[in-house]
Amino acid sequence: MEVLKIIAEGVTTSFRYPHFMQGVQPTYEMPPPATIYGHICSVLGDWVPPEGIKFAYHFTYQAKFDDIEHVHVLTAERGKLPRTKIPKVLGGSVNPYKRSILFNPKLVLYINQPSWKSAFCSPRYPVVLGRSQDLFTYKSVKIIKLVSSEKAYFEHTLAPYRMALKTGRGYVILMPQFLDYNRSRAPKFARYVVLSRRVFTDELIKYENSQPETYWIDPESIVEKGMQLGLFFHSFVGNEND
Repeated sequence: MEVLKIIAEGVTTSFRYPHFMQGVQPTYEMPPPATIYGHICSVLGDWVPPEGIKFAYHFTYQAKFDDIEHVHVLTAERGKLPRTKIPKVLGGSVNPYKRSILFNPKLVLYINQPSWKSAFCSPRYPVVLGRSQDLFTYKSVKIIKLVSSEKAYFEHTLAPYRMALKTGRGYVILMPQFLDYNRSRAPKFARYVVLSRRVFTDELIKYENSQPETYWIDPESIVEKGMQLGLFFHSFVGNEND
């Protein structure tokens, strides 16, 4: 399987939970698929159909800390003139809140679109991951061939929800899978498993009459116990993760 492999590094990033509005802004420890989709479209310079795009990644960071940010809350009243509905700003307040930040993040992204190599070598818009101020740098952009194997290890990645039945490590999380910009950014959510600690296929729970699985591995990854880094590929549409 031929894929595009991108290595990107930054100083900070934050992937906020969409249902927190004020007071605190926690961060996902892994970039949501919707964030990856937006990142790809920023590189290409246009919204591309999500169908057919598959991606996998390996994401790490050095530390997590809280920063103080603030929002301006404005108060207004409707204009008194009968023909206008434009609000008149009277004043406002400043509301501070804590935001969780990931320090020294590194993303190794795999995409099943090797033809996009030239676009990632010369992205259309500034390279960011997370907030608009979280600038990233591409350290490497190349095409590699993945290898199929029944043995692998997984770490610092996002696994499909079905893996919750096969390993006691990691935790289940609900993430935005896709934002439909043709429908006012209507979100679609999906369940995943966050795997931070290393998990070997030999440690996975096996059930009676279950068929052996094969996994895509990165042949350039570090060898541990005779195994190499396995990759879980996800899509932005469909319900295969459930």
